[in-house]
Amino acid sequence: MTPAVASFADSSDLTDFVINKGNGVKGLSEIGLKSLPKRYIHPLEERIDEADILPQASIPVIDMSKWDDPEVAKSICDAAEKWGFFQVVNHCVPLEVLDRVKAATHRFFGLSAEEKNKYSKDLSPSNNVRFGTSFNTQAEKALEWKDFLSLFYVSEDEASALWPRACKDEVLKYMRSSEVLIKQLLTVLMKGVNVNEIDEAKEKLLMGSVRTNLNYYPICPNPELTVGVGRHSDVSTLTILLQDDIGGLYVRGNDGESWIHVPPVNGSLVINIGDALQILSNGKYRSVEHCVVANGSRNRISAPIFVNPRPHDIICPLPEVLANGEKPVYKQVLYSDYVKHFFRKAHDGKKTVDFAKLNNF
Repeated sequence: MTPAVASFADSSDLTDFVINKGNGVKGLSEIGLKSLPKRYIHPLEERIDEADILPQASIPVIDMSKWDDPEVAKSICDAAEKWGFFQVVNHCVPLEVLDRVKAATHRFFGLSAEEKNKYSKDLSPSNNVRFGTSFNTQAEKALEWKDFLSLFYVSEDEASALWPRACKDEVLKYMRSSEVLIKQLLTVLMKGVNVNEIDEAKEKLLMGSVRTNLNYYPICPNPELTVGVGRHSDVSTLTILLQDDIGGLYVRGNDGESWIHVPPVNGSLVINIGDALQILSNGKYRSVEHCVVANGSRNRISAPIFVNPRPHDIICPLPEVLANGEKPVYKQVLYSDYVKHFFRKAHDGKKTVDFAKLNNF
């Protein structure tokens, strides 16, 4: 039975309904709340002020059909240096694969709360399969208006056995179909930092582990008071993001103050540089702060693929990057330690990367 809306003034009732019973913010959205529960109201400085949005600015859109053309390669590296974000079209991931992932995302989040809750932290058959809400509900003072399913890929057998039937085939196809694009992008970006060949060891360092999230941002009664995802940069090497046609992703402008909307481009994928690649490139490529706003009229979905080093890999500036005498900005860090540091706190902009910085920077 759905609790009376008024009872959500009690934080424990809210926690029980949203987290313990697996209703998520989708459940809150669907009971017809007229105003946002207090736990979802973010301080002004964490919300996007419309005055800070650059209406004419946009991140680059790059045609990948001739990805190894020197001009296209230059545009990829330039985008990674200057923006940290770009969109790609003609990227060889079949559009029907993307459409099926979007449909599968809606299908999973359309399941009953009881069914989705089978994959919650306390009930999931594996730490690699996790249904949840917000980001870190223990550490956050204000919660984010988002539900998610996180799928860490270990093997085909584990995925077939443990991932939800509602979406596993579509997510696996999406991951497999994206591999060529990921390798093309990493080939170009590595050449931009004097790594002319990606051998097996480098490939494992750059893309040795993969995680896909399915994100659901339901209609929000007071979108101006909250966030879909707070300000952060990704801990990945690269993130490949499929967004639907609704919009709401914003990236930090080069001045460090303004925000730029990333409008949906039909058939495109959004690419962003993660902290791991910023560290490996000694800061040449930029991992940029970004966030998602809540929406008052439509349900939004997205499906990022996070391409990462393996947990036991050491990340630090690549020797080829430092070969010309450049001083390292970052120390050696065990990747699993870096990731744990990120996930144990609330989203806090670009602060995670300080964990890897040498003391003299």
